[in-house]
Amino acid sequence: MKGENGTLILEFVFQGFSSFHEHQLTLFVLFLALYILTLAGNIIIVAIIRIDHHLHTPMYFFLSMLSTSETVYTLVIIPKMLSNLVGMSLSISLAGCAMQMFFFVTFGITNCFLLTVMGYDRYVAICNPLRYTVIMNKKVRVQLVCGACSIGLIVAITQVSSVFRLPFCATKVAHFFCDIRPVMKLSCINTTINEILTVIISVLVLVTPMGLVFISYVLIISTILKIASAEGRKKAFATCASHLTVVIVHYGCASIAYLKPKSENTRDQDQLISVTYTVITPLLNPVVYTLRNKEVKDALYRAIGNKLS
Repeated sequence: MKGENGTLILEFVFQGFSSFHEHQLTLFVLFLALYILTLAGNIIIVAIIRIDHHLHTPMYFFLSMLSTSETVYTLVIIPKMLSNLVGMSLSISLAGCAMQMFFFVTFGITNCFLLTVMGYDRYVAICNPLRYTVIMNKKVRVQLVCGACSIGLIVAITQVSSVFRLPFCATKVAHFFCDIRPVMKLSCINTTINEILTVIISVLVLVTPMGLVFISYVLIISTILKIASAEGRKKAFATCASHLTVVIVHYGCASIAYLKPKSENTRDQDQLISVTYTVITPLLNPVVYTLRNKEVKDALYRAIGNKLS
């Protein structure tokens, strides 16, 4: 792609964590450990849901889809980030950058809407328990997952095509991956229209799911409070606790990153926020659903017991 000055831009160079040059090896070890835990945790969740018939329910079907999506999401970002930290490959081709942005946006937004779907699943389970299996049948489950993926794909195509139509004059990306705003900053021309488009899309794909989840939980809590026994209320709240924890952290980090004013934070602060939603949040899903969820823990104990016996 040629910039306005006639320069042919074929690749970008990540500046990554250059501000933390003395600590890059420490960051590499830390992020590698977190990445291995994330991969292992999500793979265990998908495997245990597949092999244990007690977990063959709509709730755990959606959880397995979320874990799969989170796994691909981290594969798009973290291996390249780790290689940058040890100085192996700081550059990325223009096509490679577009592909990384495409998959990052696709699976990031898919995750947002899968969490919304999981909120709807909890609403149906608690507010309409007698019709739960009828409403959340296999066809509906597949349609909801396909809908979440389709929204991610449509938004990714829109965002990536708008960004990579721009002429680029600079090559140094002030980030550790091809995120939308850092790449737009490399353009030779005014990107106000692109920035407005990014803000509109960010509001739609973050505020809409958050609003739907909020409505679901208002209805869920009002139903739980009507349950006569304290034990019944406790059990109902327990089925939502894991999902609610993941939702708060996931939407919280994404909102800070994409709904804040453009120049509110320094580059280092932006990178810290990005680390939170690319490294920490994906780890939260397996940790919360294995440590806080009794059914998943019981399934793990059964699987381990069967292996040992």
